[in-house]
Amino acid sequence: MPVTASTSKVLSAAASPVAEAVAPEPDAVEYPDRLWVAQSTWHGEAVRLAATALDQHFQARADVLVAMELAVYYERGNNRAWLRPDVQVVFGVKRNVKRSTFKVWQEGKAPDFVLEVTSPSTAQHDARHKARQYLRIGVREYWRLDPEGSMLVAPLEGYRAQAGRYRRVESVAGPGGVEYLCSGVLGLDLRTARLHGATVLVMRDQQTGEEFADAVQEFDRRRRMAEDRASAAVNEMTAVRDELSATQERVRELEQQLRDATGQARPKERDSQG
Repeated sequence: MPVTASTSKVLSAAASPVAEAVAPEPDAVEYPDRLWVAQSTWHGEAVRLAATALDQHFQARADVLVAMELAVYYERGNNRAWLRPDVQVVFGVKRNVKRSTFKVWQEGKAPDFVLEVTSPSTAQHDARHKARQYLRIGVREYWRLDPEGSMLVAPLEGYRAQAGRYRRVESVAGPGGVEYLCSGVLGLDLRTARLHGATVLVMRDQQTGEEFADAVQEFDRRRRMAEDRASAAVNEMTAVRDELSATQERVRELEQQLRDATGQARPKERDSQG
């Protein structure tokens, strides 16, 4: 049954972004990593594909963290104030740092992009409580994906923070009339597709127009781009070499013409005759 909250184009928060005035953290406070269990095979597959594809897409960026099911603690000293996005992307933090949790006060910011893959047991909670909390801590984009195609009005919903509220991202027509939702944070166009009976996230590079849904596709896409750049560089070097060769040949011709004009070749001819 569709979740009525998902049809709303605006999600609001009751409080402002992350609380800054917090008491010093007690030494005894622990922040457990909050073990995750997939709600279904479809749910787990949708989360894994999206996380690995995004991780591969931003692999060259040392300042972009892509994480799957990493607990986010947003109040220092309070280990009950936490969220666990299915997928999160954070810009401006170190990528290659081992983390068992994400602490907003240590990292200096909240995630920029959050994707929640819905399940029957979490749909209502995601639509109400999580949306308010994500907005409150400063998450710029909040997305929901329905892997079963029966819990949301649309299989994919995106919300962008504007003026203290989440406003729904409207779809736009892409090439061939395909409908996309634009993520300004990621710089990607997003849509859904069916894979092995489940709904999964498909991403489109706004610069190249190429789509990918998993890490293998994104790796192949990047490999082709690298090969195209290498081929273009080789062609450019070949053109420069050909031009240089032609210039050198022209220089030799001019030098010969100069020798002929100044008579430098005649003494050699007399010597050969004598």
